[in-house]
Amino acid sequence: MTSSPIPTRVVLLTGPSGSGKSSLAARTGLPVLRLDDFYKEGDDPTLPLVAGGSDIDWDSPRSWDADAAVAAIADLCRTGRTTVPVYDIATSSRVGREAFDIDRTPLFVAEGIFAADIVARCGELGVLADALCLRGRPSVTFRRRLARDLREGRKSVGFLLRRGWRLMRAERGIVARQTGLGAYPCGKEEALGRVAAAAAGRCRTPRTSQPAAAGRPSSP
Repeated sequence: MTSSPIPTRVVLLTGPSGSGKSSLAARTGLPVLRLDDFYKEGDDPTLPLVAGGSDIDWDSPRSWDADAAVAAIADLCRTGRTTVPVYDIATSSRVGREAFDIDRTPLFVAEGIFAADIVARCGELGVLADALCLRGRPSVTFRRRLARDLREGRKSVGFLLRRGWRLMRAERGIVARQTGLGAYPCGKEEALGRVAAAAAGRCRTPRTSQPAAAGRPSSP
């Protein structure tokens, strides 16, 4: 009698922008789906604005295509492959599409600042292994985020400074929101331990809660 194939599952990795999600995901050695590639394009009329300003609010989940992200995760868990957009943050546009194949790997990581917003949906699909929220000191996150964004030329300096100060003040609320959506708050080493446990088949699927209202990801 042949054994059933091991089902593929996903670890959702979230946290404030600059918290170290990408570097931690790379350290796991697992395939990594970049959820930032599912941002809407800059000319999309549904993009939200920062309250009281004219900047696009790229930190609102309404700036992101959750349906497309969930569909890609479902494809990977079902078939091991999907097609994803290639997103250029500097120009706020999709510049192509590419194949993404995880072969027969039974676990992969999907990382991005909106990963917590799809915890419940991945749980309902039966593909969720764990959901983690990286947390740290807001001042450290601010410096790391600004250095990265300036190095990569993601947006204008003025925009990055305004966004950076706003996110630093809101960071604790961002973590609280992501935790409320079902992501487990932890540091990098604990996160790596939980990913290792999921890879070994000791999944600790988080308790999901009701999604928060769409809009700003943090408390006022």
